[in-house]
Amino acid sequence: MRLYSFLLSFLLIVSGLPSQAQRVMYSDYNPFDLRNGSVAVIGKINGSLFTFRSSGKEYFLDTYNDSMDHIATIVLDFFPDKTSNIRFISYTDRMLVLYQQQSGTRITQYAAMLDSRGILIKNPLKVDEKRSGFFGSSDNEFFSSAVSEDKRNLVIYRADTKGKSLNFDGYWLDVDKMKIIKRAKLKYKAGNTLDCGQALLNNNGDFFLPAYTIIGSRSYTDEYAMLTIKHDESVFRVTELAFEDHYMEYPFQKINNQNGNIYVASFYSTEKNGNNEGVAAATFNMNTLTFDDKAAIPFEDEMRGDTKGKRRERAFNLFRINQLIIKNDGGFLVAAEEYYMTTQSAYMPGVGFYSYYFSPVMAQTVREYHYNDILVLSYNAAKKEEWHTFVRKEQYSQEDGGMFSSYTLLNTGGALGFLFNDFNSRRSRIELSSVAADGSVNTGFMDSGSDTDPDWVPREGKQVDSREIVIPCLRKKQICFAKIVL
Repeated sequence: MRLYSFLLSFLLIVSGLPSQAQRVMYSDYNPFDLRNGSVAVIGKINGSLFTFRSSGKEYFLDTYNDSMDHIATIVLDFFPDKTSNIRFISYTDRMLVLYQQQSGTRITQYAAMLDSRGILIKNPLKVDEKRSGFFGSSDNEFFSSAVSEDKRNLVIYRADTKGKSLNFDGYWLDVDKMKIIKRAKLKYKAGNTLDCGQALLNNNGDFFLPAYTIIGSRSYTDEYAMLTIKHDESVFRVTELAFEDHYMEYPFQKINNQNGNIYVASFYSTEKNGNNEGVAAATFNMNTLTFDDKAAIPFEDEMRGDTKGKRRERAFNLFRINQLIIKNDGGFLVAAEEYYMTTQSAYMPGVGFYSYYFSPVMAQTVREYHYNDILVLSYNAAKKEEWHTFVRKEQYSQEDGGMFSSYTLLNTGGALGFLFNDFNSRRSRIELSSVAADGSVNTGFMDSGSDTDPDWVPREGKQVDSREIVIPCLRKKQICFAKIVL
């Protein structure tokens, strides 16, 4: 285990983040190949940190103490071959794992409960099985899941869309007894090509599925509906959200069990093939099943002027909402990131950060991934803008899916910390930018050290405590985990 301290400049990050020295603790390395492996930070269970890694057909849990000393490795030998779509849900004294197996044209969904040591408590529960398409499976043929904030309610479902139709098949699980207690098989039809967002589940077990239509060259939404299945019913209750003459882009939803609302936010345009002009927001009352407090909030000219000389009318077309954070006063924060992908015809292997993780492929075109500035917007309970700010970054890579780009978010309650790789040096540095409650930004860096230091994967990181983040780190064909204590 190696221990590093942040540079003195990092100590100046205040405004809600602590002023004492931040610490970074690394675990020991384990074998890992990015090309056929997967990784996840699970969380803390009975005081121990759990992580997951796979390598080919082998699957492991690793446990660590507070100093990131290795405690044990558990082999998940009950996983079948071709296991995918693995999701862990951690509790204080156990963990639930959801996973799928693909065998030929069959896709099977399982759920299993592990104890605080990572040991299987009883045989995995087979939830459902379906056949994939003749030419292989597509994303919407796999199962999805929704878990309530208190983690007592869980729904595993399929929401298959084809044209204007949606076929839904969902299973409500009793987590304590690990058994299916309800199944709902329903249909919904819209007026145009249909898609759906990630489902939400409240602490009562009520299920909410956002469904919306797609039109135009920019894939805007002209019809949006919340499909509700009450915990004691098996029917869709449909509530439409009407934004007259406004088109929403990639609506984002966040549940708030404290006030009984679901917050909805997206960028919008007044033309179906136009530019993003502002933020559309509404609240959905989970008790009355009605949309309240609708608002279309245009971007201010001042904010457009802060976009580094880009064409102002197109300045926000490439931003995508990643987080919707609800404030105690009923207001909310939106965090969006500029992302786009390009291609080029001349391939130059080894150019850019982290290229050595991926074998050069002599192809006619090469995919390039761009993850740039983060935009943070704050609105009050009346849906009026309070402030906006930018966290500046510029990340570019080739043929890696943006693996080392983007960021992880730390929410301390008093500030937001955005941790990411800074590509603007000979060797990438780790940056933590703190956004305070008034929108001010403070930035600090971690010394990149020597060439033997690992490469961080912030987008796979997870906040495991009020002031702790754990990030997977790679060094060629090895993996370790970094814990940042603020």
